[in-house]
Amino acid sequence: MDDIFIIIPSYKPDKEIMWQFLKLLKQRFKKIIVVNDGSGEEYNYFFEQIENKEKIIVLKHYLNFGKGRAIKTAFNYILNNKDNNTIGAITADCDGQHKVEDILKCAEKLKKESNKLIIGTRDFDENHVPLKSRYGNKLTRSIIKIFVGINITDTQSGLRGFGIGVMKKLLLTKGERYEYETNMLIDCKENSIDILEVPISTVYINKNSSSHFSPIKDSIMIYKIFIKYIISSISSFIIDLLLFTLFVKLIPEVRIWKITDIVIATIIARIISSLYNFFVNANIVFKNQTKKSMIKYFILVIIQMFVSAFVVSKLFELLKINSTLIKLCVDTIIFVINFIIQREWIFVQK
Repeated sequence: MDDIFIIIPSYKPDKEIMWQFLKLLKQRFKKIIVVNDGSGEEYNYFFEQIENKEKIIVLKHYLNFGKGRAIKTAFNYILNNKDNNTIGAITADCDGQHKVEDILKCAEKLKKESNKLIIGTRDFDENHVPLKSRYGNKLTRSIIKIFVGINITDTQSGLRGFGIGVMKKLLLTKGERYEYETNMLIDCKENSIDILEVPISTVYINKNSSSHFSPIKDSIMIYKIFIKYIISSISSFIIDLLLFTLFVKLIPEVRIWKITDIVIATIIARIISSLYNFFVNANIVFKNQTKKSMIKYFILVIIQMFVSAFVVSKLFELLKINSTLIKLCVDTIIFVINFIIQREWIFVQK
C-alpha cells in the first residue's frame, strides 16, 4: 500500500489509543499523515514522538481550525509531494473507531475505483450504537436524500478514500469543520463524481465519548448548507400566497364560487413569484443560470400554475372553505415536487 497515503486529522487524541492505532497502520502502509489540529502545548511531546517514527509525517495547525481544514491541509501536502505512483489517500479518525482491516478494504477499493469517492459505511441499526449517533446520522441521511438527491447509508463517516483527481476537486470544497464532509457529498454530485460505499464495522469506544463532534454546534454547521434551498422556496411560496390572497380580494367576483377569480389570481401571483424564485435559484441556490434553464423553469411554472389553479378551484367548489387555506395545502405538496424537478432537471450541473 505504498501508493496510498493515510490521513488522520487529530485534535487532543487519546494518546494510548492513537499510538496503538498508528502501530497497526505502520505494518500495512508506508505513508501516514497525522494533522495536529491545534491540540495545544500539552500534546506537543506526543506529536514530536510519533513524528520521529518511520513512515509518519506530522503536519501542525497552531490553532484548532477544524476537521475539514485538517483534511485539506493533508490534501495540499499530498498534491505537492506525490509521485507518479500515488493513487490517493484514505482518511481515518484518530479515536480508534476505524479498524485497520476496514481501512484496507477501502484502500483496495480505491485502487480499483480511484475516480470515485469511497465511503466506509456503518450499520446504525446495531444495538450498541449511541442514540445521538444513530438518529443524527439517519436524520442527515434523509435530509441529503430529499434536498440533494444523494442516497447513501452513512453521510458522516470519517473513513473515506480519495483518488488524486477527486482530491483536487474536493480541495476547493467549502467548510472548515465537520460540515466539510457533508459539503463534499454535494460537490461530488455537482462534479459528477460517483460515490461508492464499502460496508465496515460499526465501532463505538466508550459510547463515542472521545468524539469532539458537538451535536448542536456542528449539526447547525452541517445543516446550514440546506437553508439556502429552503429559504428560496419558502419565501417564493409566501410571496405567491400573499399575492394570491390580495388579488382574490381585488378581482371582482364573476361566478358564484369565484372560480374565475381563483384562476386569475393564481396566474398573476405565480408569474410574479416565479420571476423572484428563478432569480434566487439560478444565482444563489443552484448557481447554474442558462437560457435552457430559464426556458425549462418557466415551462415548469406554467404547468404547475395550471395544476395549482385547477386543483384549488375544484377543491374550493367541492369543499366550500377558504381558498387560501386550500391553496396552502395544495402548494405545499407542489413545493416538494417542484424542488426535486428543479434539482434534477432544470438546474442540473453538467
